[in-house]
Amino acid sequence: MIIGKDIIDQYNKVGVENFNSDFDFLQNKLTRSGANVSEIVNKIADFQVAIPSWALGAGGTRFGRFSYGGEPAVLEQKLDDVGLLHALTHSAGAVSLHIPWDIPSDVSALKESAKSHGLVFDAMNSNTFQDQPGAQKSYKFGSLNSVNEDSRAYAVEHNKEVIRIGKELDSKSLTVWLADGASFPGQLNFQTALSNTEKSLKEIYADMPEDWKLFIEYKPYEPNFYSTTIQDWGTSFMLANACGERAFTLVDLGHHLPNTNIEQIVATLMYKGKLGGFHFNDSKYGDDDLTVGSIKPYALFLIFNELVYGIENNKNNPYPAWMIDASHNIKDPLEDLLQSLEAILIAYAQALLVDQKALKTAQLNNDVVGAQDILQNAYRTDVRPLLQAARLQTGAALDPIAAYRNLKVRETLISERGWAKATGL
Repeated sequence: MIIGKDIIDQYNKVGVENFNSDFDFLQNKLTRSGANVSEIVNKIADFQVAIPSWALGAGGTRFGRFSYGGEPAVLEQKLDDVGLLHALTHSAGAVSLHIPWDIPSDVSALKESAKSHGLVFDAMNSNTFQDQPGAQKSYKFGSLNSVNEDSRAYAVEHNKEVIRIGKELDSKSLTVWLADGASFPGQLNFQTALSNTEKSLKEIYADMPEDWKLFIEYKPYEPNFYSTTIQDWGTSFMLANACGERAFTLVDLGHHLPNTNIEQIVATLMYKGKLGGFHFNDSKYGDDDLTVGSIKPYALFLIFNELVYGIENNKNNPYPAWMIDASHNIKDPLEDLLQSLEAILIAYAQALLVDQKALKTAQLNNDVVGAQDILQNAYRTDVRPLLQAARLQTGAALDPIAAYRNLKVRETLISERGWAKATGL
């Protein structure tokens, strides 16, 4: 299914009058407060978030998985689905592949397909948390941290293969997430596990092209619940420093213990020039992988406030790679991703409204009440007309979810593909 610009333009005609009224009101209000509305709209229009190939089918838990129908059965269909999201929003202009779930059978054809949708290939993702069919070595007791030298070498070689595939697709980065850890005390020696992981990552890093980045993800628990080898941002930061200047920490919003101050972690990493990537999702208890902004929208705004500040003030930090990493167990996967994109852009737009000079003055004067008001005034602003302005500017739909439903996208996908489940989950 292809959604052409003419279809979106026709759909937008219905809501443009209401948009004009809402936007004029907000623009006048923000202009009076000193905001540069056109600059903010341009920044929103330019903001792109990568869609992971594994998020296009229904997610699941260890208890079960319920297909939504019309799921992509092959990699090319996954690109088609990201193309639908990008056509509706013009903010999903990249796709992140997971190997070996999505090994291209025809690289040239896949690149041509991505180009037709206006997509580029973002970070490549390796997989050493599962034994694949026909695997020569097992990751049951670890991969990059394993006491078994052959298992470590096997895991390292897999990452090198992911790099080779990524080079063919013009990707420029590799994300490594490890499930390595222990379920019971005494199962492994913490220092040996960390030493083995560092050696393995250095070998992978050395194999990357000079224009590539390595993103090292961390997670406090799961699937191992006693210890995880890369359990927090400090361990990731330490390993990134050990690898080199093109290695960075990757922050996943779900990979923290309850009540962790994630915005402070973001600020610290950007201050040190080591925040490389960001995975968006939301959670109530742990790594719930819920729709972005569905549980803690104010926390998301505070994180974006630090991101916006860091992008402006920490020039030693590269521009972060953005990606959604969610598991939509009972939602239409594409609708879930549309909601996540909306939440990300809302938080970003709200953060752009923060008067950083006034906030700095309040901080220097220890004006705690004033500082809180500055942040909450930005957060309480309904910025959706700004998102709509950016979409009109780029040719996207004013209301992507309403357009998705009115155009009967899911029904069309089911008629085209049937009820097969997505691959790689």
